[in-house]
Amino acid sequence: MMQIYNTASRNKQVLQPLLPPKIKMYVCGMTVYDYCHVGHARVMVVFDYVARYLRFLGFDLTYVRNITDIDDKIIARAAEQHIDWRALTERFIEAMHEDGDALGVMRPDVEPKATDYMAEMIAMNRQLIDKQHAYLADNGDVYFAVRSFKGYGRLGGRDLDDLRAGARVDVDASKRDPLDFALWKSAKPGEPYWVSPWGKGRPGWHIECSAMSTCCLGEQIDIHGGGGDLTFPHHENEIAQSEAATGKTFAQTWMHVGFVQVDDEKMSKSLGNFFSIRQVLQIYRPEVLRYFIVASHYRSPLNYSDENLEQARAALERFYQTLKEFAMPEPVQLDRENPWVKSFTAAMEDDFNTPEALSVLFDLARDINRMLNDGQRAEAELRAGILRQLGSLLGILQDDARGFLKSGGRVQAQTAWSDAEVETRIAARDAAKKARDFALADSLRAELQAQGILLEDTRQGTLWRRA
Repeated sequence: MMQIYNTASRNKQVLQPLLPPKIKMYVCGMTVYDYCHVGHARVMVVFDYVARYLRFLGFDLTYVRNITDIDDKIIARAAEQHIDWRALTERFIEAMHEDGDALGVMRPDVEPKATDYMAEMIAMNRQLIDKQHAYLADNGDVYFAVRSFKGYGRLGGRDLDDLRAGARVDVDASKRDPLDFALWKSAKPGEPYWVSPWGKGRPGWHIECSAMSTCCLGEQIDIHGGGGDLTFPHHENEIAQSEAATGKTFAQTWMHVGFVQVDDEKMSKSLGNFFSIRQVLQIYRPEVLRYFIVASHYRSPLNYSDENLEQARAALERFYQTLKEFAMPEPVQLDRENPWVKSFTAAMEDDFNTPEALSVLFDLARDINRMLNDGQRAEAELRAGILRQLGSLLGILQDDARGFLKSGGRVQAQTAWSDAEVETRIAARDAAKKARDFALADSLRAELQAQGILLEDTRQGTLWRRA
C-alpha cells in the first residue's frame, strides 16, 4: 500500500483517497519573475514522478500546479526593466515551460494563473469577512484574523504565543494582531490593480492558492505539495483561510520537498547563490540534472555541487553502458508479480523512496550484464525492457543509449570535435585496420583519446563515447 509522509501528522500514512480511485493533487508552483533555478527543478521533478507513479498504480489523478503571475517581486522586476509586468510574466512562463520540457517534466493537468482567478479570490475574501475571520483595516487592506481560527500553527508545529513574541512577525499598526496576514492589498500609485468591494488593489499571496485550489479541485483535496520553505507561513495560512471559509479539512496529506543547498545554505535568489536550470543545461544533458534530483529522497536536503552532478552523470553512463546493447524497445507491460518490479514498487510505495528504487535498477542492470556474458541475450533483452520501463516511472533511462554515451552526458563544447568529425576519424581508423596499417590505426585512436573520445571495438562495429 502506498504510504506517504504527511507533514501535518509527522508520520507516514497509507494513502486513502477521498473518492477512490480519484486523487486530487495541488502543488504550489513558481512566481514568474526570473528563470527557474535548481530548487524549482527539484519541486517540478519530484511531483512529476509522484504523478507518474500514482497513475501507474491506477489512480485517476488530477494534478494542478499554479502560477503566481502578480506579486511584489514581479512588480519590482518589471519596474527595474522598464517593461509591462504582463510581458515579464509571459516571458518567464514560457521559459519555465521550456525548462520543464527539457527535464522531461509532464505538464500538470491544470495550470491556473493567479490573475485569471481574481473574482474567486475576492469572493473568498468576502466569505471570510462575513464569517468574521477577516476584517478591513484602516489602511484599506483586508487581513485574516489568525486568532479566529482554532488550530493555527499545527502544520508547522508553531505556538501562537511564541509566534506573537517572535521577532520574525511583521509589526503593522493597521493590524489588530501582529500575526494577522493580508488577504487583499490596496494598490499603491502606479501599481497594477483590480477593483474590489474594498477599493482598488490585488490579492495577498496566500489567498491565491486557497482560491485556485478550491476552484480547480473542490473544497477538499487528497495531496497538497510544495517546497519545504512553504510549510510556514504559506501553507499554514492556506489551511487557515480554506478551512475557515469552508468548515472542511482542506488537504488530507501535506508533502514537502527538502531544500537544495549550496555550501550548507538554502539555494535562493535572495541569497544570490542560485544556479538556474539553464546554466546547468549548458554543461550537462537534462537527464543528468533529473537523475541528480531523483537520486536523493525528496524530503532530504540536496547538496548542489559539480562533484554530485558528475556522480549523477557517471551513474547514468553505467546504465547506458548496459542498455547500449539493445535497440530502443517498445514500452512493455510491467508485471506487478515480477521480482524486479515488486522490489521497485516496494521502494516507491514507501514514501517514494527513489534512492532505494535506483538501487533495484542497478541490481537489475548488473543482472542484465551477467546474462549477456553468459550468452542469454534473449532473456537479457526482456529485462532491459523492464529496466527502461521502470526507469520511465522516474523519468530516466529514456534517452538513446549510444547517443548519451557519445556525449558523455555533457553538452558538447564549441571547441570539441563534432560527432561528424569523430565519425570521420573512426571510419579512417577502421579502414586502416582493414589495410593492416596498425600504426595509423593506433595513431588515430590516440588522437581520438586525446580529445576525450573512448573507443570500444565490438562485433557490431566501433562504438564510442566522450570521456
